[in-house]
Amino acid sequence: MNNFIANVVFFLIIQTCFSQLPPVFGDEYNDKIRFSNMAKTYITPQKIIWKSDSTGQYIQNSSKLLKKGNGQVAVNDQNLFRFISNDEHKPAILLDYGKEINGGIKITTGIRSNKSTLKLRLRFGESVGEAMSDIGGKQNATNEHSMRDFIIEVPWLGSVEVGETGFRFLRIDVVDANENATIKSVEAAFVYRDIPYLGSFECSDKRLNEIWATGAYTVHLNMQDYLWDGIKRDRLVWVGDLHPEVMTINTVFGKQNVVPKSLDLVRDQYPLPQWMNGISSYSMWWILIHKNWFDYHGDFEYLKEQQTYMVALLEQLSTFIDKDNREVLNGTRFLDWPTSENPKAIHAGLQSMMILTFEAGSELMATLGNNILEKKYKKIAKKLSKHQPQGNTSKQAAALMSLANLADPHEINTEVLKQNGVQGMSTFYGYYILEAMANAKDYKGALNVIKTYWGGMLDLGATTFWEDFNILDASYSDRIDELATKGKFDIHGDFGKYCYVGFRHSLCHGWASGPTPWLTQYVLGIQVMNGGKTIKIEPHLGDLKFAKGTFPTQFGILTVSHEKDAQGRIKTIIDAPDGLNIIR
Repeated sequence: MNNFIANVVFFLIIQTCFSQLPPVFGDEYNDKIRFSNMAKTYITPQKIIWKSDSTGQYIQNSSKLLKKGNGQVAVNDQNLFRFISNDEHKPAILLDYGKEINGGIKITTGIRSNKSTLKLRLRFGESVGEAMSDIGGKQNATNEHSMRDFIIEVPWLGSVEVGETGFRFLRIDVVDANENATIKSVEAAFVYRDIPYLGSFECSDKRLNEIWATGAYTVHLNMQDYLWDGIKRDRLVWVGDLHPEVMTINTVFGKQNVVPKSLDLVRDQYPLPQWMNGISSYSMWWILIHKNWFDYHGDFEYLKEQQTYMVALLEQLSTFIDKDNREVLNGTRFLDWPTSENPKAIHAGLQSMMILTFEAGSELMATLGNNILEKKYKKIAKKLSKHQPQGNTSKQAAALMSLANLADPHEINTEVLKQNGVQGMSTFYGYYILEAMANAKDYKGALNVIKTYWGGMLDLGATTFWEDFNILDASYSDRIDELATKGKFDIHGDFGKYCYVGFRHSLCHGWASGPTPWLTQYVLGIQVMNGGKTIKIEPHLGDLKFAKGTFPTQFGILTVSHEKDAQGRIKTIIDAPDGLNIIR
């Protein structure tokens, strides 16, 4: 029996996995091991950004760190990377791993005359500025949620693996004087969910292609044991933030167990009458996510499991409507951070969300065969629609009003959403702003917003999308993958407020992935219906010459290709799996 248990544990922990890596990963990714469907792979640095010494006196053979090794120490290793320190100079180096990742670092050392442990200070960073920073100060670097600045001890002729955070850059400093230390490798230990990219998107605009892929990768990194919002900070299940992430998962990865696992976690963590995460709108997002999840995957048995809690939640929400049909929700009244100090925006957004939630509740009750509650919740939604919030000028709340049919979609688009370009956007509610623009048939305008706003992060060196982004900050700032330039701001460390001041700001936030599902929904034109059994194909190419891609369904992979001719007519080719109903 003991041998059997030992064999099972061995299999689970160190089983070598040869399945294909997702297409966003390059050939530099080394062999990987897998635990369950979580995998780990080791990556060599792609670039040396900075060294404290360029004379060769304190840092030698630094180019060796950029060469892929075998991960095994040996007594006869020659010409290894070398740190040499004294009282006046304790050398340091800054490495770039080429792409944001979740995980830690593995350092392997060679022989040196002193057999005591080598003390090194490690500073992980999502940006160059963060990796070069100290904890605290005006730029607010922290060790909150995950450790990113600490000292380790490395064995003589051995390896150590440490760290669990989101990062792209690593600074290493020697702590003590009088060291002469050889280091064979400094590999990033990348931990991710080992699943294929089933959905894809390609069009005639390469910038849009990169944005779609970056949104997909951002969410992929956050698909850890649960679905997080951030891999450096906000390694938590924030149910409202999950909605754009779940739409991205539906689009790219299909039905993944991390979604129901996370939805069930927050349900059980916040028994009624508590609001999920203490926020009333987040409890409404939980219902809206379940509506989307069933729409895409048609999992009736899972929906039935939610019925008791879902009905109790809808009944609780129904008690927060006054005689004038206004929502009067308690708890934390929150849409997103940019609207958090605007009561008129918050009310307009919450009123809209109440309508959307009761409409979704009515449809879900119909699916569950509860005709009495179906009619009741439809009636409540109509009652809420009689109240028209006044005075809102925020794009976020205006987008929700459009989607809830509380205001004319075309007027909302012209008078609010298109004002001042992409100023006033938020990465979280960007998805709903794009949805509202589609609701107004402004597909070309939405594509320009995607290229300007999310493309603006790419222009600053982003490989994942950020918790927050103000387009006005971009023109005065350095890229995140470059050292600070005199006279310019650090886009990461010098801006931000609320919970994302300075380097506390997360540069990998799943709620920012909205363009990925949106491009599939509206450019490829893939609209899911009938519990995922039917797909309506209705492309909107704008100025694009072609668009093509794949989409995961419960029957298999759907492939769609659209090409525009000289007269502007679109030729569509569809390859649908058996059993999937297509409407054109």
